[in-house]
Amino acid sequence: MFGNPQQRGRGAIQSITIRHASLGTVPQTNADFRSRNGPHFKKGTVMCVWCMAAGGGFTMNAVITVVGEGWLADHMCEALTAQYSIYRQMDFTTEIPKQADLILVLHDGWNPAIHQKAEEVIRPSGIPWLRGFVSFGEGIIGPLVRTDAQGCSQCADLRHLMAGLDRKENWDIQQRMARDEKFERDPWAARTGLLQLACILEEEVRRIIQGHEHGRHAEGRVCIVNLKTLKSSWHVFLPDPLCPVCGKIPDDSANRAGITLKPSPKMAGSFRTRSIEELKTFLVNDYLDHRTGVLNGKMDDLVPPFADVAVNLPLFAGDEGVAGRTHSYALSELTAILEGLERTCGISPRGKRTVVYDSYNNLSQQALNPLRTGVHAKEQYERGDFPFPPFDPDAPIKWVWGYSFYQECPLLVPERLAYYSLECGQGFVYETSNGCALGGSLEESIFYGILEVVERDSFLMAWYAELPLPRLDPYSANDPELEVMIERVRTVAGYELYFYNSTMEHGIPSVWVIAKNRKQVGLNLICAAGAHLDPVRAAKSAVHELAGMMQTLDEKFEKGRGQFLKMLDDSSLVQQMDDHGMLYGLPQAEERLQFLLDENRPMQTFAESFKWKSNHKDLTEDLQEILQKFRQLNFEVIVVEQSTPEIKRNELYCVKVLIPGMLPMTFGHHLRRITGLERVLRVPVELGYRKQPLKPEQLNPYPHPFP
Repeated sequence: MFGNPQQRGRGAIQSITIRHASLGTVPQTNADFRSRNGPHFKKGTVMCVWCMAAGGGFTMNAVITVVGEGWLADHMCEALTAQYSIYRQMDFTTEIPKQADLILVLHDGWNPAIHQKAEEVIRPSGIPWLRGFVSFGEGIIGPLVRTDAQGCSQCADLRHLMAGLDRKENWDIQQRMARDEKFERDPWAARTGLLQLACILEEEVRRIIQGHEHGRHAEGRVCIVNLKTLKSSWHVFLPDPLCPVCGKIPDDSANRAGITLKPSPKMAGSFRTRSIEELKTFLVNDYLDHRTGVLNGKMDDLVPPFADVAVNLPLFAGDEGVAGRTHSYALSELTAILEGLERTCGISPRGKRTVVYDSYNNLSQQALNPLRTGVHAKEQYERGDFPFPPFDPDAPIKWVWGYSFYQECPLLVPERLAYYSLECGQGFVYETSNGCALGGSLEESIFYGILEVVERDSFLMAWYAELPLPRLDPYSANDPELEVMIERVRTVAGYELYFYNSTMEHGIPSVWVIAKNRKQVGLNLICAAGAHLDPVRAAKSAVHELAGMMQTLDEKFEKGRGQFLKMLDDSSLVQQMDDHGMLYGLPQAEERLQFLLDENRPMQTFAESFKWKSNHKDLTEDLQEILQKFRQLNFEVIVVEQSTPEIKRNELYCVKVLIPGMLPMTFGHHLRRITGLERVLRVPVELGYRKQPLKPEQLNPYPHPFP
């Protein structure tokens, strides 16, 4: 393919003519054209080459501008002259010809400043462009950048950077290189590897120019070539909504926050609105890629009793694993991807630009009072090492717009409460992903966001008030799948399961499940919870969560047993999420759960325990019933939509649900949030567990066991 153009048969070049702005028409031979040192390949020269087909004498219509220096740029000019009109220039100091149909930016090395300059210069022209370069022993082709669409070279570079293991180091290198547009040849840019790059580039140019019926590989993708093995692969990347070049997220506003519930029919036998068959057509292809994906890795865990798949969410500060747990690895993979996407939406605003920055006192007529959602205790804030200052109603903070179903209007919510504390600054409390949910419709995401708030609140209510919850007979559910799950946990993992009804005053079925180890090694007790209008689904959800910790953490637990014993005596040492579960893996901690484990209480059936009935075929009707119940109890359900362009492309939605008064889940005993939430003191009386309201000093002082 890369032989002498004169030997390519029909359509071979007989001669070429180079037009130079100052020299006029100068006949050249192919040998002259190949030479980088010829008089017309000096820096800044603009040339146009017309190819004369053998015997035909016709002029090709497509015009391609090649920008760059090095062997790859020279070779592509020569290779493309047989088919297209070629303009050539070394850099962007010369104006880009407006008649070009495509611009190629080609180098034997890499400097991010060159591609940033390309975006700056080419974007106003409206001409699509494609790049090819060499970086750290790899050849990179793409993306094809269309200036009227999102998904530019900077988006691709960011996804590639974030998916790498050395993202911090590479970011530093990129920032240093970006200060200088100097081009340096990569040491791995050998002739053989560059020929491989050129071969792929030629084919891609042909597809772009001809409008290939099967599409263009480089739209939304990059090709990565290992210059040692010559192995090549194409990788999908998604536009970065925050990209300074092509990002177009709107400003946050009250109008955008408004919510009108629409019909959302359920899939048969499900509380979901879209089938897994539909979702699997895009979840893996769009979001999971080890080189450029929003999620960049997965692992099938064969140890737990059920199919457990973890996917990796790369963040600049480090990697964060999210898991899917079902009865099949294929389904668990999809569930894990959805969980990962939910996490990306909840970390910080990526779908709307935060624009409100003011104090609560100035916004109180249209803003949520943060004290209603629970804050840390005064003595916590007074500690010298506490990471947050107390809330100051006169201090300006960032606010985002949510929607209050109680007030039926938009409402300002502190950005700190609307997004995950991992990256969102200006904090006065520790906030987790509690209440975040992703769904196939907006109504579905709100429904499951509410259920997560209820699940965590019910668990914490029972823990802090030490409620002697009724024990459930799981076999009374008459669900064969649940029975098989219980048996599998017993025989494969060696744990007995105990189910408890943790439903609070709202009546939404909630279940607390404890797994008790029958072996001599491993975690002694594991706790989990579930909430759902279908109590059997709530129970199954909790069992799946429990199973994720069975056997997988045994080695870590045994190695760290000494540290966990210290936590038993000093609760302040419980600092991380895993510490909570590990602490109650100690047999010595079992006595703290005796308010549940007491065997003398009779068991209840599922029919006796749960009164909520759902027979609707439309999920929106279930959601409206929940909202109506909360309205009767004076609960305000507030929804902040977190959906980003990455998930909206596939009609997915993500929300954060806040229900002031309900207990927020926190991790790290020093970060618990109870102050201002008086409901935990009075609900035990309303439910008949206590005769008198509790006092704050009567609440359980120990770290909660939610893993």
